[in-house]
Amino acid sequence: MPRNTSEFGLPPFHGAVRQIVLFCAAIYVFILLAATFAPSVGHAFSLVGTLDPVRVRQGWVWQFITYPFIGGDPWQFAVSLAGIYFIGAAVEGRIGSRRFWGLFLGSSVLAGLGGFLLSLTGTIAQGPALTVGAASNAILMVFYLQNRNAPVMAFFVLQVPIKWLVLFIGALEAAYMMVYHFELYYVVLLLGLGAGYVWYALFLVRQAPTVGISERYFGFRNAYYRWKRKRAARKFEVYMRQHDQVVHFDEHGNYVPPEDDKKNGGGKSGWVN
Repeated sequence: MPRNTSEFGLPPFHGAVRQIVLFCAAIYVFILLAATFAPSVGHAFSLVGTLDPVRVRQGWVWQFITYPFIGGDPWQFAVSLAGIYFIGAAVEGRIGSRRFWGLFLGSSVLAGLGGFLLSLTGTIAQGPALTVGAASNAILMVFYLQNRNAPVMAFFVLQVPIKWLVLFIGALEAAYMMVYHFELYYVVLLLGLGAGYVWYALFLVRQAPTVGISERYFGFRNAYYRWKRKRAARKFEVYMRQHDQVVHFDEHGNYVPPEDDKKNGGGKSGWVN
């Protein structure tokens, strides 16, 4: 039996995926219980955590981090959390737990920030936003970018290419957004796909570009030091000629001793390049 699946072929339930699912579920149960037995507490908890552009403009910037942990409609919450479980396990297996947490939180912040900026128009992206839907869509996008030709089981009954599932989810989110007149909730959900793409391009691709930048940096630095050494050598030559002495340096700025020193066993250069 493969070690990365359960007895029934389900994805493994561990690491960051398990932490996120259990944490979100625990908070959702707390909100439901508080709404039932202590309505004022449940309302205050949701109010503080839900992304609301009006309150963000008043300084409640923590809502960019807290809104994915605030559940709303039970069905939408369950579907989004299931998406994190079924798709997230494969993504976490590729990038590790720490970077998976970064993807979850970072994509939520990017999607929430995009929705907030659109809300400044005063016409679209109005109202509150909550739940893990944006992060779930971002994880789906990253899974697609990592496995562009992979087939997946859509809704447990139909095997389709992952790209068609991404297009279907995007079209469905866009339709909901238009039906509900571009409410912030659905705008943020759709922006989650874009946030996943951006996060993948910035932080989850191979590190070769970073190595290239590092090599260019050290190349420029070394060229600058060589230029400084040759410039100092030319100044020293001028200074010595002014004192009726002749010295020579090679093209690298290294001192070249006179021929007499070489005949007496001297090296080619007084400095090591």
